[in-house]
Amino acid sequence: MADEAKAAGTSVLERFTQFKEQHEHEQDVRESIRTVVREIEAVNRDLERILQGCHTTPPASLAKLLAPVPGLLEAARGYFAELVTKFPAEEYYRYNGHWRNTMQQLVFLAAWHKFLVDGTLLLLEDFEALLQSDGKQFPVDLEDYLLGVALLPSELGRLAKNSVTLGAFERPQVIYTFVSELYSGFRLLNLKNDGLRRRFDGLKYDIKALETTVYDLSIRGLLPQQPTAMDVGGASA
Repeated sequence: MADEAKAAGTSVLERFTQFKEQHEHEQDVRESIRTVVREIEAVNRDLERILQGCHTTPPASLAKLLAPVPGLLEAARGYFAELVTKFPAEEYYRYNGHWRNTMQQLVFLAAWHKFLVDGTLLLLEDFEALLQSDGKQFPVDLEDYLLGVALLPSELGRLAKNSVTLGAFERPQVIYTFVSELYSGFRLLNLKNDGLRRRFDGLKYDIKALETTVYDLSIRGLLPQQPTAMDVGGASA
C-alpha cells in the first residue's frame, strides 16, 4: 500500500509539472499577444485624436485633416500581421478575448474615416482587406465588425450637431439618411439579448436626435434641396 501511495503521489507531481510547463507557455503566449495589442491600441488612440478633429473642421478642410489616417491604418495592418504569428490558428478563440475590443474600436474608427471620405459604409470585406498582409488574412468575426459599426451613429450624431455650428447645413440630412439605413439593416438581424442587441437599442436614440436636428434646420429653411453622400465632405484619402 505504501508503494502504491508513493507511486500515486509521484504521478500527481509529474502531472502538475506538465501543467506548470503548459501554464507558463500559455502565459508567455498571452503576454506576447498583449504586447502587440498595446501597439494597436496606441494606433487607435492616434486615429481617434485625428478623427475627433472633424467636429471643428469645415468640409473643405477635411482632406488635410485626414491625410495621416491611411498611414496609421497601414501601421495597424502591420501589427495584426504580427499578431497572427503569436498563436496557433486553431486556438484563435482561446486568445481572441485579448483583442476583440481593440478590433471593434478599429472597425469603428475605420468606418468613421470611410464615412468622412465618401459618405458610405465600411463593409466587412473592406475591413478584412485592410487587415490583409502578404496574402494572409487575419480572422475577423462578423459580431466584432457589427459591434464596431454600431458605435458609428452616436459619433455621427455629434457631427450633425457640430456641422450646424460650422455652417455645413447639408451634412445633418446626409448623416440622418445614412444612419436610418444602417438602423434598418440592423433591424434585419435576429439579435439576442447581448451586447450587440444593447448597442442596437441605443441606435433608436441616435435616430431621434438626428430627426430633431434635421427638423430644426427644415423649419428654418436651411436644408439644401438634394444633399448627396459627398456633401459630408468628400475628403480624398
